[in-house]
Amino acid sequence: MSDFTLPEDKAERMERAALFYSDIVPHNHALGLKLLDIGPAEATVELPYADFLVGNPETGVIAGGAVTTLIDAACGSAVILKLGRIQPLVTLDLRIDYLRPARPHVSLIAVAECYRSTRQIAFVRALVHQGDKSNPVASAQGTFMRLEE
Repeated sequence: MSDFTLPEDKAERMERAALFYSDIVPHNHALGLKLLDIGPAEATVELPYADFLVGNPETGVIAGGAVTTLIDAACGSAVILKLGRIQPLVTLDLRIDYLRPARPHVSLIAVAECYRSTRQIAFVRALVHQGDKSNPVASAQGTFMRLEE
């Protein structure tokens, strides 16, 4: 991929952004992350339930590390969408507040928004839910550093 600019057309933009979940970031692919929807500076990403993601077999709940990866991936995608260009990013800070236990055997969905971007730093917030946005599992706030190529 020689042109890193995202297309204006939403379908094409989504197709290009979906590469983060198949080709560009192997960890996202290994966890089964799926890009569900995008906006000008927003990304909605799903972490489908899978037995290998369970942290405690007694509860059947997805492990916190997988949830962190879901949030980080959704936030990074929101930054890329805000910039309109695929470029390397580094997560500087990612604060996650777990608001309630996740239900076992149910996918998690992260909705992230990049609400501000400066020349070097992007600011993002996210919510994780299991189908009901008014009853989130976690909320997050993060900062990402843009790396020039």
